[in-house]
Amino acid sequence: MYIPAHFAETDLTKLHDFIEQNSFGLFVSNVDGEPFGTHLPYLLDRTSGPHGTLIGHMARANPQWRQASGQNVLGIFTGPHAYISPTWYQAEQVVPTWNYIAVHVYGQIELIEEPDSLLEVVRKTVELYEQGMPRPWTFDGSSTFVERLLAQIVGFRLMIDKIEGKWKLNQNQPLERRAKVIRAMQERGDENALAIAATMNAMLPKEA
Repeated sequence: MYIPAHFAETDLTKLHDFIEQNSFGLFVSNVDGEPFGTHLPYLLDRTSGPHGTLIGHMARANPQWRQASGQNVLGIFTGPHAYISPTWYQAEQVVPTWNYIAVHVYGQIELIEEPDSLLEVVRKTVELYEQGMPRPWTFDGSSTFVERLLAQIVGFRLMIDKIEGKWKLNQNQPLERRAKVIRAMQERGDENALAIAATMNAMLPKEA
């Protein structure tokens, strides 16, 4: 990912937080020599490996897992994003841009096909995403139905060899312009604009 220095985020805790908050990511590798992507929910084990480990699963019918082993694969996580109008700067010789936050991870995968290990991946995934539900669904891993489902999926671990974060939030602009962008997005009021505005505001120097 192209990351100018003023947009780079290297704090591992912050990058991990972002992945957990935006954990439905894109798994990218080559299939028959062509780029191939699958959208997946992930679990993050922060303590496994130097940069953490991602755990997930995909349909056994998906051809991607069969060729992904041994490749350097890419995981992409995206968060809030918003169009930035040059009119907000109230200045000459400025252009439109887009503010956004993204994290890319790279590494090799280890397949998980042993039934008990695969069951644990599914159980933890369900528990994570059900915990915020008003009445969480109870996962019964002993049912015949679940046994049949496990035969139709493949799990994997992606130990992160490299992690990159890009917080493109007008850091290359004067503080006055950044404040104007924040106010404009707060006025827009949609979810993405408010999230970007809040993140930009938190990054301003305290005296600003």
